[in-house]
Amino acid sequence: MAASGLPRRLFLQGVAAVYALAFASLYTQIPGLYGAEGILPARRTLRPQGKGRWRQLWETPTLLWEAPQLGLDTAQGLELLSLLGALLALGALLLRPLRNLFVYLLLWAAYLSACQVGQVFLYFQWDSLLLETGFLAVLVAPLRQPPCHKQTPQGGLAGASPHEALPFWLVRWLLFRLMFASGVVKLTSRCPAWWGLTALTYHYETQCLPTPASWFAHHLPIWLHKLSVVATFLIEIAVPPLFFAPVHRLRLAAFYSQVLLQVLIIITGNYNFFNLLTLVLTTALLDDGNLTAEADSGRCRKTPASAWPRSLLALLALLLECTIYGLLAYGTVHYFGLEVDWEQLAVHSTTTFTFHQFSQWLKMVILPTMWLGVASLGWELLTAFWRWTQVRGWLRKFCTAVQLFIFGTATVALFVISLVPYSYIEPSTHGRLWTGAHRLFGTVEHLQLANSYGLFRRMTGLGGRPEVVLEGSYDGQHWKEIEFMYKPGNLSRPPPVVAPHQPRLDWQMWFAALGPHSHSPWFTSLVLRLLQGREPVIRLIQNDVEKYPFHKQPPTYVRAQRYKYWFSHPGEQSQWWRRQWVEEFFPPVSLGDPLLDALLRQFGLQDKSPPRARSSGNALAQALHWIRKQLSPLEASTLLWGLLAAVGAIRGMQALLGPRPPHASPVAKEEKPRPAPKKDCGPAGKTAAPAPDNCSGSAQAPRRKK
Repeated sequence: MAASGLPRRLFLQGVAAVYALAFASLYTQIPGLYGAEGILPARRTLRPQGKGRWRQLWETPTLLWEAPQLGLDTAQGLELLSLLGALLALGALLLRPLRNLFVYLLLWAAYLSACQVGQVFLYFQWDSLLLETGFLAVLVAPLRQPPCHKQTPQGGLAGASPHEALPFWLVRWLLFRLMFASGVVKLTSRCPAWWGLTALTYHYETQCLPTPASWFAHHLPIWLHKLSVVATFLIEIAVPPLFFAPVHRLRLAAFYSQVLLQVLIIITGNYNFFNLLTLVLTTALLDDGNLTAEADSGRCRKTPASAWPRSLLALLALLLECTIYGLLAYGTVHYFGLEVDWEQLAVHSTTTFTFHQFSQWLKMVILPTMWLGVASLGWELLTAFWRWTQVRGWLRKFCTAVQLFIFGTATVALFVISLVPYSYIEPSTHGRLWTGAHRLFGTVEHLQLANSYGLFRRMTGLGGRPEVVLEGSYDGQHWKEIEFMYKPGNLSRPPPVVAPHQPRLDWQMWFAALGPHSHSPWFTSLVLRLLQGREPVIRLIQNDVEKYPFHKQPPTYVRAQRYKYWFSHPGEQSQWWRRQWVEEFFPPVSLGDPLLDALLRQFGLQDKSPPRARSSGNALAQALHWIRKQLSPLEASTLLWGLLAAVGAIRGMQALLGPRPPHASPVAKEEKPRPAPKKDCGPAGKTAAPAPDNCSGSAQAPRRKK
């Protein structure tokens, strides 16, 4: 097996970067979402039930239980946790010694703590994906980073432990589960848009937060949209099994296909840190040979006696590649009826299989994919054991045996746990799964160590994009629209580029528009806060309060209308959207309105008791207030892009000023080497000059004779 030192380093840096973005994005929204005057105050979620401290921590695993000990309320504790998490993640990204097990454990615990009080605004699949990936980073990260001088040119570590590749294999398994399940659920949902291959004719227009590129993608030819859906199914269903292929070129092809898909999604949609996190997961498909141009340098040439087995293996690998690529091409053409129309210069496609046929196929392949994972993991375990047998020294051998046992057991346990949520995509297989796996998963389910995934399951807005528009009024007769910073509203405003920030209120507004307001209880609390004129909530809608139409005085009445939005047609001047009124979404209410009070009571959103006052002299609370005051004028997306620019500048300075690898001296380069002995790698005597191929791997140049 090829070494994976560089991909592991890249993975750890990528996870740290995503943590920094996630914590920073969340921090900017805490007062409006979870503060005492926020939509869903976090203090309501943590109420002691008279249980023991450790039992309470196990059932609701969050560090915010300790916030009162610091003189902070739950929202202030969440602010502190987010700030520390962002700073620690930036440290791990920029400073190599901080990329260790303990730092990543703290980051995982901090984000898990936030998710425990995040309620509906932190119930997204990418939050679960970050928690699962973050826990794998805990296992992938070393206990401590060895000194830089012990690092090999290929990125592997001198004297690397045999177990190091095992946890990293779980990253590949997670990527497989994520992509395969996301492809399968599109068909098991029976969504007519996915089955008719027309999903992308709606997707760019109806997704939560489009980008300007979405408008242009939406107006591409229909045949290209349908062909893109076929490519999506190919990349998400047919390609993921190649993640475990024994030929590294097949894994590399799978890597490029996944990267292509994620980059296209980033260009045409604002999906916060999700696509960046998926790109981080794809590092598990690489090895050191893919990331360095010197992968084959420093290796001794093989003698002719061993050349023919390598040639035979290379030929077999080439035949396997050609066979797999041929099967993928044939299957795509056959099952999606691809036909080239040379007159119109188009490729026509249609689904040629039925839902019943796909269900039968799914029943046949789910268990084999599990056994594929078992076989691949078994090979990794055998490889790790073989590497352990090569360890020299009884003390080091004993220590590495203990590490191999611990991390091997953890890897197998997490794999078994993950089979339960993975099997959700096929109910009959889920029912036949080993009961021990179900019990183990149930024990740790609340820690989100393994989750089920299924992105873009159904295509919404087939008849037009539903959008909720809030309106306020002072007299109940003249209404002004309340425009959000990010979600569609103003017809002439282009869609913004928001990623990697996630405006969580805007996202929930998109979900709220898909049904009645009673399905989104938090919406009633939002209306209440707008009637009260709470600034933290107003800043979620418009960070520049002056742009909020009721910044001088809160509206007397608030209501909401449901519209259908469509992208404008090409040629319409200064228009990005067109819309049509559908119905009233939320009736006009004012403070003290019986309807509003009844809804608040129904959803348990009434403030039954005011928040307990904290000491104003608390230095920590004052520091948090000062930091908030300094950062609040900055728009969240601007803050995150500034953070990325600062990290890029620091990394650039590190690359310029950091230590460089040793090179041969110029004197040695000018000197012509003496003729090398016939054997490439054999010893040539005490005074022999080095051969042109430096088989010893030493960077030291021969001394010049005078």
